[in-house]
Amino acid sequence: MDSLDLIGLTQALVDIDSTTGSEAAAGRWLAADLERRGYHVTRQPVDRERFNILATVDDPSVVLSTHFDCVPPFFPSRREADRIYGRGSCDAKGILAAQVVAADRLKASGIRDVGLLFVVGEERGSDGATAANALPNGCRYLINGEPTDNRLGAATRGVWRIRLKASGRAAHTSHPELGDSAIEKLIDALWQLRGIDLPVDPVLGKTHYTVGMIAGGVAPNVVPPAAEAEVLFRSVGSHDVLREALRPLEPRVRVEEVLEVPPIRMHVVEGFHTEVFPYTTDIPFLTKWGAPLLYGPGSVLVAHTAEEHVEIADLERAVDDYERLARDLRM
Repeated sequence: MDSLDLIGLTQALVDIDSTTGSEAAAGRWLAADLERRGYHVTRQPVDRERFNILATVDDPSVVLSTHFDCVPPFFPSRREADRIYGRGSCDAKGILAAQVVAADRLKASGIRDVGLLFVVGEERGSDGATAANALPNGCRYLINGEPTDNRLGAATRGVWRIRLKASGRAAHTSHPELGDSAIEKLIDALWQLRGIDLPVDPVLGKTHYTVGMIAGGVAPNVVPPAAEAEVLFRSVGSHDVLREALRPLEPRVRVEEVLEVPPIRMHVVEGFHTEVFPYTTDIPFLTKWGAPLLYGPGSVLVAHTAEEHVEIADLERAVDDYERLARDLRM
């Protein structure tokens, strides 16, 4: 029965498009399903239509949590052999389903102080988690779900997202000496960035970055007066060190900060394989929900891809592990 419920719940959730910003329909369906299962459900507004979901029996000492928004594009579920495919099957609706089934098992055994917290917006800045951090609670442990290949996360990298903005002066390209190319300044700064020594941590490794977006110029025959690039660093320590490391770029470009998420060390439990992960999660935004743990079925290597999927066996193992973790943490 658990397995059938687990598969059915995963596919039902995957089949509702909950691309970030459009989670309301999935939230309504999930809240109603949790009420049917006997939980007291709180719908916490995040904006006019979107809301987080807190499902409890008694006041929770342990909370299982993940997000129900997904990256685009949406595509529905399908089952092939022992896998479930579809957007969110791995990140993170399969995880959510495993947490619900684990909580149901605990509730059926008489354990009433394990809650469920499901948030919106994780894929675009964690506005749901930020809102959830204001909910009053006496929780001692938060088990956050992300694809970890059924391992406990010992640590995750942080994020430092910046915008490099270059300014120049427009001119007709027949007289380039009258202008000042912002694009050339930006290119020079990005080349300079490649040679900067970035922080290294013995556990998390070396800081790395991606130049994710570049924009600039007005026309091919105009010396470009403005250009910018967005750069996302996967950080391993203090962002003040990164800020100082990038100061040599400032004569060419202005550094604007867009998003900052610190690296996190997590609580671990004996008997579980642990791993360090290069991504970030909602955990840094849920600081008031107790000591954090990170665990989930599925691989981040297939999350966000056209072949996103999760193994049914990994989902079933996750149900057992979530139940075991909750029981151990309550001791």
